[in-house]
Amino acid sequence: MDEQKKTLCLSADREDDIVAAGRLLKNGGLVAIPTETVYGLAANALNGRAAAAIFAAKGRPMDNPLIVHISNLEQWGPLVTEIPPRAMELARQFWPGPLTIILPKSDLIPDEVSAGQDTVAVRFPSHPVARAVIDAAGVPLAAPSANLSGSPSPTEAAHVMADLNGRIDAVLDGGPCIVGVESTVLTLAREVPRLLRPGGVTPEQLRQVLGQVEIDPAVLNPLGEGEKVLSPGMKYKHYSPKANVILLQGSWQQYRDFVNQKAGPGVFALCYDGESDFLQVPTVSYGGRQNAGEQARHLFDALRQLDKAGAKVIYARCPEPQGVGLAVYNRLIRAAGFEVIQLD
Repeated sequence: MDEQKKTLCLSADREDDIVAAGRLLKNGGLVAIPTETVYGLAANALNGRAAAAIFAAKGRPMDNPLIVHISNLEQWGPLVTEIPPRAMELARQFWPGPLTIILPKSDLIPDEVSAGQDTVAVRFPSHPVARAVIDAAGVPLAAPSANLSGSPSPTEAAHVMADLNGRIDAVLDGGPCIVGVESTVLTLAREVPRLLRPGGVTPEQLRQVLGQVEIDPAVLNPLGEGEKVLSPGMKYKHYSPKANVILLQGSWQQYRDFVNQKAGPGVFALCYDGESDFLQVPTVSYGGRQNAGEQARHLFDALRQLDKAGAKVIYARCPEPQGVGLAVYNRLIRAAGFEVIQLD
């Protein structure tokens, strides 16, 4: 893709701009669109060449599969070999919403979208603008996060432009995303359902529908050598600012004392609301200590703020890995490249 091309800035408030975004996508272009989770870099999911352009624009490894977005349940069936009853029950409970379901793919899905695997990840977003764009394009859309690969995911159109201006055809500004972290990814292409990436739909919610749900070891640990990337967000260092992120696990008093001992040029803290007055380094807060939903909503913007402020080292408060907090913890340990200091 020509990196000197002009990226159009479109508004989700204008019907004409939604139609224009759909037209660009139908013709093989790349458009960043808002969803309830993060902004996605969309392309025609049935067009292998268009999907390949996503990888080029993001600098994304080709073995990292894409998620296909649909705007109604009727679009799901042709993309997979079958929809088992447990998949349909999940759809009834959580779609439209931040849940991605992996099933064996049909021949309609190009290898570029599935990263050469025999499965496809599908999601039905709740954001009305995302669904309107899919309808305008007339095809399902493949859409990973609309950022440079490895950097914090974008939750505002300005984040997209900071990363991809000149690399994509357009960005459709639909305001800030309300969930703030990528969708939960669950594979049903095995006997026991397995959570591959935590998100806004929690393991507890999934178990209420399915009973048994395994959590893949790669949710909390690096992917093993030679293991396949079954879902986005599993293998590579992700969500990371330019600064070195270090996750600190321990009490508030232990965190405060450790960070204050490390005070110096370029040292910053990623903390909870109300803690900055007690820290002797510059800070950015990412939400209340007991509000995982707020932490998820503000995390990626906070990491981008720290980069803008010139942070070199970021000591991050460790969230509770429960409920939506599991998704926040998953993003932070990947942003930190699994560098965690146990303070106790």
